[in-house]
Amino acid sequence: RAPGTMGEVPEASPQAPLAVLSKVELRVSCKHLLDRDTLNKSDPCVLLLMQSQGQWMEVDRSEVIKSNLNPVFAKIFTVDYYFEEVQKLRFEVYDSHGHAGVGTHDDDFLGGMECTVGQVSSRPLALGAPAGDVSPLTPQALQIVAQKRVTKPLFLKYGKFAGKSTITVISEEISGNNGYVELAFRAKKLDDKDLFSKSDPFLEIYRIDDDRSEQLVYRTEVVKNNLSPIWEPFKVSFNSLCSCEEKRKLRCVVWDYDSRGKHDFIGEFFTTFEEMQKAMGENKVQWDCMNPKYKLKKRNYKNSGVVVLLDLKIHRVYSFLDYIMGGCQIHFTVAIDFTASNGDPRNSCSLHYINPYQPNEYLKALVAVGEICQDYDSDKKFSALGFGARIPPKYEVSHDFAINFNPDNDECEGIQGVVESYQSCLPKIQLYGPTNVAPIISKVARVAADEERTKEASQYFILLILTDGVVTDMADTREAIVRASYLPMSIIIVGVGNADFTDMQILDGDDGVLRSPKGEPVLRDIVQFVPFREFKNASPTALAKCVLAEVPKQVVEYYSYKAFPPRCPQTHDAPDANLSSPQ
Repeated sequence: RAPGTMGEVPEASPQAPLAVLSKVELRVSCKHLLDRDTLNKSDPCVLLLMQSQGQWMEVDRSEVIKSNLNPVFAKIFTVDYYFEEVQKLRFEVYDSHGHAGVGTHDDDFLGGMECTVGQVSSRPLALGAPAGDVSPLTPQALQIVAQKRVTKPLFLKYGKFAGKSTITVISEEISGNNGYVELAFRAKKLDDKDLFSKSDPFLEIYRIDDDRSEQLVYRTEVVKNNLSPIWEPFKVSFNSLCSCEEKRKLRCVVWDYDSRGKHDFIGEFFTTFEEMQKAMGENKVQWDCMNPKYKLKKRNYKNSGVVVLLDLKIHRVYSFLDYIMGGCQIHFTVAIDFTASNGDPRNSCSLHYINPYQPNEYLKALVAVGEICQDYDSDKKFSALGFGARIPPKYEVSHDFAINFNPDNDECEGIQGVVESYQSCLPKIQLYGPTNVAPIISKVARVAADEERTKEASQYFILLILTDGVVTDMADTREAIVRASYLPMSIIIVGVGNADFTDMQILDGDDGVLRSPKGEPVLRDIVQFVPFREFKNASPTALAKCVLAEVPKQVVEYYSYKAFPPRCPQTHDAPDANLSSPQ
């Protein structure tokens, strides 16, 4: 079983990427687990696996809870939810063995349960066997999202019940407000629960839901032998903390840790996120940590210590549409390869041949991507550049000329204007070489750098490079991309024709981090490379969706890095959401 990761962008294919309907948070707890240890109770850990191409791949795992047969795991699993796809999940519970980690031997296996995230599978799933084994049991698959809360028995190998063991999975769709809050707590003068040493306190925060049930939001680390602990700061999403409702009640509990799992209750207090926000800036908020039993029994009981919120920071995470609706314009530049390897445009075998009955590959790629981007640019004017040709009047080689031959204004009116400029420039130029793209990347980067100085999310630049071969100035291109990764800019490279584009994959950082010749890494992955031949028989929308799939994420990553919020929402109509759909 190989480790897997969620949310990776698939390799280019004629099938457009599925649109993520939403993200789902999964919370897991178990009851009556088998006791595999001789002296102590089991130390359980949950592994989440997802089925991919018939293989179970580990996606994530929870923390280990010591000596506990009824664990409530603090780990929150987050999975992408695709409405149109059956997504099979498997939860496996193992007994952990300290430094040896989580074993996957039968002796350590405490049970498993399978279900689906989205639609109920038409074919029942087999439950219970560790990955790679097949169970004869075939109960109907469960739909976590629809049921919200699922409690089912755990199964061992060959469909055998794991005693009375059960697993409960609670799902919650993450709302649009997916920001997070950073909290820093400490306590003072807590009750001492230990006889020969001081308490070993940890803090748990629970959200109280509408049905009065409690959901564990976070569990801090244990601070050993300390009645005035300072816990490490931590981050939780608004959704997890309070379901994005500031007045929702929260219950906070302080415990004295016990290695056998029998933690001693020190005290509790109730609060809300609204109250917590008073701790922003230099202010601090504190609560009496109360033990209700002591309060009833002891006449002069004041508290069992004080818990202080030292600091609270709110981090709002904006979406691509937040920026678009705030008036951010997507400025589109196309750069076309006019090197001699394309063939003489007058010859029907040339990649630049203008067939009156069918557009060539350059035009197909240009129109497919440009038609989406133009909806996000209010003036509908596109910069159109060429490289690798000898151009009039002196017929010297240029690697960044305007195809409308206006050096003062390289913009064309809409996609149709670009198409017309492309067709009219072909007879005027001489295809030459080499295939240098660094000059054009640097040219667009200079404009993007001017935009960056405005210090607001007003304009983002997409450079579409259409080329028939591997670039010859690879070192300069890598350097230019590293520089551009710090700017509001993304680069899409479409390989036209049947050349071997293997080396071009280096520029697309999917297989590793792209670095400059001096070893400096890109700040963020801004390049997407796609061979057009993989889309020859697909619809234009498939190409557009594939090459634009990463753009929304790249826009958000850039403005998040710069800490630029969206501008105030504009009054004009929001553009079509096609570009955001792959996000």
